[in-house]
Amino acid sequence: MNEKKEEFNIYPIGYVKQINGEFYIEILKPFIPALKELEHFSHAQVFWWAHINDNKESRNTMQVTPPYGENPPVTGVFATRAEFRPNPIALTAVNILEVNHDKGLVKIPFIDAFDGTPVIDIKGYFPVCDRVREAFIPPWLKGWPEWYEDAAEWAAEQGFFEEESQ
Repeated sequence: MNEKKEEFNIYPIGYVKQINGEFYIEILKPFIPALKELEHFSHAQVFWWAHINDNKESRNTMQVTPPYGENPPVTGVFATRAEFRPNPIALTAVNILEVNHDKGLVKIPFIDAFDGTPVIDIKGYFPVCDRVREAFIPPWLKGWPEWYEDAAEWAAEQGFFEEESQ
């Protein structure tokens, strides 16, 4: 019988960087070899740690009223992309603009994470694994953009990153 492991060790492989309005994933030196061939993908999935909300209160929050959408109901955190959750793991699909293997930089157009956010993994985007037909969202999210490429402008209009600039 398999033993259940109660704790796991997760550590950053890099950090989100914003430099002069441009977004990057800065990979730590030991992990730079893991970038090999990533530039051949148009997109990747970036897993990041919502470190600002890594505290007992946030980890024990099981329901929230999302700060987005039109009159959103109280939802369980598993029905949101809220950073308040038992394990503050977040996921964003990003477009890969450039991979600099020498500097360990992956240039991306946008990510919904703050400058300095720890990145815990990157996976190439595989349509066979990462997209589905006929996906739908709740009606109260109807104002969200339909496509990732429209998300940066929309997030700025919503004030999602105002906290960071203060």
